[in-house]
Amino acid sequence: MTLVRSKICGITRIEDALAAVEAGADAIGLVFYAKSPRAVSIEQAAAILRALPPFVTTVGLFVDMPRDELQHLLQRLPLDLLQFHGDESPADCEGYGRPYIKALRVRPGEDVSAAMAPYEGARGILLDTFVDGVPGGTGASFDWSLVPEDAGKPVILAGGLDAGNVAAAIRQVRPYAVDVSGGVEASKGIKDAGKIRAFIQAVQGVRCDGDSSEAVN
Repeated sequence: MTLVRSKICGITRIEDALAAVEAGADAIGLVFYAKSPRAVSIEQAAAILRALPPFVTTVGLFVDMPRDELQHLLQRLPLDLLQFHGDESPADCEGYGRPYIKALRVRPGEDVSAAMAPYEGARGILLDTFVDGVPGGTGASFDWSLVPEDAGKPVILAGGLDAGNVAAAIRQVRPYAVDVSGGVEASKGIKDAGKIRAFIQAVQGVRCDGDSSEAVN
């Protein structure tokens, strides 16, 4: 049985991080992009990281942050994984001493395999929805049929997911992991513990075996 992992992104409060962990999330995401309503300061992030138990992956999300600023931030915060969500080249993502994933915003009809190919050093590729001028967190989904069946590396599916559609997304795409932010919020930047639980229960309720997938009752 293939278990799909889950990441709760856009965490801004300790209580939301702990609610995600209690619900069974594999990872939490912290946004370091000042224009986002879910952005956190280094001090906020440090407090959240200190409160977490072990074996939870912590992911920092960045959008075209200058290298010196990012290096300074990483000296302060023990993040496990970097998520580049802007127009970063492969070279921009390397050299920080941390593994990274690259987010790609999928346009209608896009050749996703070709877009993924340059990022050979990425541990995985996160696929989100393209909305002009918005690097992520749009709450909109894209055409899941564009995701290649054999991507060559782990795919993290994002964009408009919630407890109501994530099972169908997993059955169709069979991603390594799913990533949610707005779909589990009470308001932007404030998570809803009940929605987090419902989302992760929906993820855990889908089993993907061989060439078939089904819900687990």
